[in-house]
Amino acid sequence: MEQLNLDNAEWRKSSASGDNGQCVEVATNLPDIIAVRDSKNPQGPALVFTPREWKAFLKGANQGEFDI
Repeated sequence: MEQLNLDNAEWRKSSASGDNGQCVEVATNLPDIIAVRDSKNPQGPALVFTPREWKAFLKGANQGEFDI
């Protein structure tokens, strides 16, 4: 699998996020992909989704689909 270049990613996290390192960061500025990474390991791997997959995830999260 080809590795994507995320050098131009503009990472952001929730303004409600604290400084405890328990956060994810999201980059939505890249063409045709949404990238997600662990804020405490910014040099580590990132998950990559299509905009359609990301919208489906957000919809499910907002509807409680992933609530424990």
